[in-house]
Amino acid sequence: MALQVILAKPRGFCAGVARAIEIVEQALVARGAPVYVRHEVVHNKYVVSDLQAKGAVFVEELDEVPAGGTVVFSAHGVSLDVRRDAQARGLEVFDATCPLVTKVHVEVAKMRGQGREVVMIGHRGHPEVEGTMGQSDGGMHLVESVEDVSRLQVADPGNLAFVTQTTLSVDDARAITEALLVRFPGIVGPKKDDICYATQNRQDAVKRLSQECDVVIVVGSRNSSNSNRLREVAANAGIPSYLVDRAAEVDPDWFEGHTRVGVTAGASAPEILVREVIERLRELGATEVREQDGIAERVTFSLPRDLLAAAGAARARAA
Repeated sequence: MALQVILAKPRGFCAGVARAIEIVEQALVARGAPVYVRHEVVHNKYVVSDLQAKGAVFVEELDEVPAGGTVVFSAHGVSLDVRRDAQARGLEVFDATCPLVTKVHVEVAKMRGQGREVVMIGHRGHPEVEGTMGQSDGGMHLVESVEDVSRLQVADPGNLAFVTQTTLSVDDARAITEALLVRFPGIVGPKKDDICYATQNRQDAVKRLSQECDVVIVVGSRNSSNSNRLREVAANAGIPSYLVDRAAEVDPDWFEGHTRVGVTAGASAPEILVREVIERLRELGATEVREQDGIAERVTFSLPRDLLAAAGAARARAA
């Protein structure tokens, strides 16, 4: 079976994920193991396992961190209550919240400061949503669908604002935003779209991929929101699409009657996993691998200055 493989561009790590992983690694340099990480720093099994092997300990709640310990907040952000709890317990905090998530937190604070109730478009239970909803002690509403908008009850329909989870489907978010604008014509949104550049770029790349391929494989973990959205984008275009953590999950039956396979990766999936999938496809008969034309991302986010200073001092002591 001769398969042609087309790689999406861009794919894989975004600047926020790369920064979050590096923050954990630099915290281990600065303080030594163990360094505790509240929640998975990014949603990828391979990344989490690699950091665990280096000395990171992942916890769900801060009461699992010894008093006075060092903790990293994940890229998804945390609520104000979590920040207050960390301070009360005397924990040293290195914050790996993606700057684009922090932007949403700042928007919520500004909107609530103006006396507006805030509607968040997002998925219930996702850590980013929990962190953003927790930026205010009240006046927050979560909607997950257009149907939720029709049921939404607010105190003052004329004094509303909305924000969006950064990793949503662009198309789904647009539909919900339009429904909000129809029901609440005076609702205001952020000056710039909350859905991050990487989410937008990767979804656009999959839309192009879907025009060229018979099957799409998305490399990413099941709990990765942005990876799931990529699979949905291909599926919504009528293309059979599959989400895999590792190459071993690729099923030869997926390619029965197909010759063109698109491969992409969620923003939390490292390129090494993409290369494993490519090798698996070569074993199954892939004779050509090429990358589509696409955006070359050059966005970078700086690390916290206090962390850089602490890691630098640790290296100097060890020299």
